[in-house]
Amino acid sequence: MNFYIIIPAHNEASSIKLTLDSLVNQTHLPKKVVVVNDNSTDNTQDIVEAFAEKHQWISLVNTSSSNQHLPGTKIINAFYKGFETLDANYDVVCKFDADLIFPENYLKQLAFHFNNNEKLGMASGFCYIEKHGEWVLENLTNKDHIRGALKAYRKQCFLEIGKLKPSMGWDTVDELLAQFYGWQILTDDTLKVKHLKPTGISYNKASKYLQGEAMYKMRYGFVITFISALKLAFKKNSFRLFIDYLAGYFKAKKQKLEHLVSEKEGEFIRGLRWKGMLKKLK
Repeated sequence: MNFYIIIPAHNEASSIKLTLDSLVNQTHLPKKVVVVNDNSTDNTQDIVEAFAEKHQWISLVNTSSSNQHLPGTKIINAFYKGFETLDANYDVVCKFDADLIFPENYLKQLAFHFNNNEKLGMASGFCYIEKHGEWVLENLTNKDHIRGALKAYRKQCFLEIGKLKPSMGWDTVDELLAQFYGWQILTDDTLKVKHLKPTGISYNKASKYLQGEAMYKMRYGFVITFISALKLAFKKNSFRLFIDYLAGYFKAKKQKLEHLVSEKEGEFIRGLRWKGMLKKLK
């Protein structure tokens, strides 16, 4: 099974070597790895070039956007800069962050899952962060959600969902659309991935309204947005975020921003969200 991996990187000199080391030492090697060096001012480029000299399946793409860490658009635009350099001979395409350390059997286990279930569209392990000298689960989302840091898509699923959306919420709408088109999603709790930088630690203040904006773009509607915003803010232990998320939703609604999904897809997404919430209540 051919894995193509794309890694957007902005000033990741402190971690990119560890990420690439973990990929070089996989028991099932990826076919290609592209690191997209996005406007870095440290020696990210030098580190990646050293790996590319030793491994012909690793390559570097340099691009330049803003120097701000904004979720969504910046990352996915960088992803596409790497994707454009690849051919179509992949079975699974991955978008990985540049601050992850993968267990050596990570890709082998994903290949096992994909090979044993033809309807499996997306799969991943779990992110763990270091706290007080121990690696603990980075518990920000439901365990059946694949984190944006370590996405892996079967080729057919990736193409059918329209690839990745350059917007905040891309790593939620992809799963919702995958289910709309009949694909299954799997998270394997035996695959523990070390996440060296907690999610959102370097996001710019301007990003605080983007979560609510994404909920509008995914056609959640107000009630589901209210519940989702409250839950997410609770997980992050910040009531202020709840206010920001709602403000982002209403701001997007007032501006009539373009949705990420069609009306039919939105109807399916709302139904899926309600089913999930009712299941938890039971």
